Amino acid sequence: MDPLLTCDLCDSHKSDTSGAFRVLPPVFQAYGGRAAFAGPVVTVKCHEDNTSVKALSETPGHGRVLVVDGGGSLRHALVGGNIAAAAARNGWVGMVVDGCVRDVAELNAVDIGIRALALMPLPTERRHAGLVDVPVRLQGVAVRPGDWLVADADGIVVMAQAPAA
Repeated sequence: MDPLLTCDLCDSHKSDTSGAFRVLPPVFQAYGGRAAFAGPVVTVKCHEDNTSVKALSETPGHGRVLVVDGGGSLRHALVGGNIAAAAARNGWVGMVVDGCVRDVAELNAVDIGIRALALMPLPTERRHAGLVDVPVRLQGVAVRPGDWLVADADGIVVMAQAPAA
């Protein structure tokens, strides 16, 4: 199967007004060893506490994408080298973090695609779990569990269902 390209998907859906096709704003930086990734979405909503992100990274990913609504906080990293390595080892293809990541050299050595707002070396304190599999908003764009996400060098798009092959 040919790789999904965000530009081609945008061309195909440019007239869509239903809200089923969404494009995330161009504020996310690329990390991780995978330049492009696509898959069904699992969501986490958390604020400066990556307890649920870590827990999910240690479960079977089955080719899914972990979308983390960190509220855009730039104060703590929600994903680091250990979490990324666990996610890749367990079959997650990508992560999109509306927040920060850390351990950039470790992230880039792992076979997973990661998009995040910025780097921040300060870790979180694990005090309480976030909400899993709930609708979230990343930079104002709605993302729901089970949506299909495609990320490449040109951007990130979210669709209500997997694109036709």
